[in-house]
Amino acid sequence: METPSFGEKSETLVYKKRLGAYIIVSRSNGAEIVLVQAPNGAYFLPGGEIEPGETKEVAIHREMLEELGVEVEIGNYLGQADEYFHSRHRSTDYYNPGYFFVADSWKQVCEPLEKTNTISWVSVEQGIKLLKRGSHKWAVRQWQAEQQK
Repeated sequence: METPSFGEKSETLVYKKRLGAYIIVSRSNGAEIVLVQAPNGAYFLPGGEIEPGETKEVAIHREMLEELGVEVEIGNYLGQADEYFHSRHRSTDYYNPGYFFVADSWKQVCEPLEKTNTISWVSVEQGIKLLKRGSHKWAVRQWQAEQQK
């Protein structure tokens, strides 16, 4: 299967590669998912950049503590989706291969370590509408399709 790609890739731009790992965390029997709202107002699935030396899973565990204050049990791997975007905040063009997972379970263990984001529990449909990145919307739809099997 070909990796889905989102955003517009320009032949004239130089992209910085930024690997990301993200996870769908749900409650209410999958009726709601959690989104992280960045200070600029954009919504994303929890997760973020895979730092040097980290595996995808290690990055997710770190990001969950930072963003949500939760420990997750990582379940299904939904797949990879690539995103091309410009960050006005960092004045950089990014090529962002994202690796998407589903949390089998989660538990709150502390307050989020990062205080800059807003956490929102929303219905799955609302989440798809709110998410900024096409790759994140794709992952939620993949998860939805799996739920219905």
